Amino acid sequence: MDELLREWFDRNGRDLPWRGTRDPYAILVSEIMLQQTQVERVIPRWRAWLERWPTAAALAAATSGEVILAWQGLGYNRRALALHRAAQAIVTNGWPDDLTKLPGVGPYTAAAIRNQAFGEPVLPIDTNVARIQERTGHAFGPDSLQALFDLGATVCLARVPRCDVCPLAAACPSRGRRYEPLRKQSRFEGSFRQRRALTLRLVADAPRQLGELDSEAVAALSRDGLVEEEAGLVRLPV
Repeated sequence: MDELLREWFDRNGRDLPWRGTRDPYAILVSEIMLQQTQVERVIPRWRAWLERWPTAAALAAATSGEVILAWQGLGYNRRALALHRAAQAIVTNGWPDDLTKLPGVGPYTAAAIRNQAFGEPVLPIDTNVARIQERTGHAFGPDSLQALFDLGATVCLARVPRCDVCPLAAACPSRGRRYEPLRKQSRFEGSFRQRRALTLRLVADAPRQLGELDSEAVAALSRDGLVEEEAGLVRLPV
């Protein structure tokens, strides 16, 4: 199955910019951005980020406020601070043998960096990879990682897989099956997440008096290190 999948990928693989590099910092940035943001939104932001901060040292030298401001629009802003702290740790101590020691890097992200940047024979298991392996009953090798990403994103879809165009369909025991809808993410509209996002956007535009803002959202953002308050003035951290 691996060979069939890689042959399909050679013809149909997506042209993603981070696939053209082995730079572990560049791949770290892509993986943190991709954790909770769609690929199409990440592509231009990844390019802009690396143009501004092309190395871990460049990012480490930035202020937290600059990093938060550059992250606006990607969502889940704590990822920006984690990436910033990871860059600072890399500059101070180098890349650790255990990548999960870096802020914001869990087992999956660590495995993705090890595979894509360092060429280690590990297969990171995200929802797409797990779904394909479960449906096919096949344990794919690390060299099939990028092909698995693309098959899961474009063909072996969560609810209605496109078995008619799948390169693995002939040998797949799940061919033709349909699946129950996945649990929907909680609504953003009207949620506290939206209140946080709006408040951070206002502060990112310019420092604001606390009385002008959602105080509960400010308190939550402050706990996460995303804003600072001093003498009633709320601003991005410096």
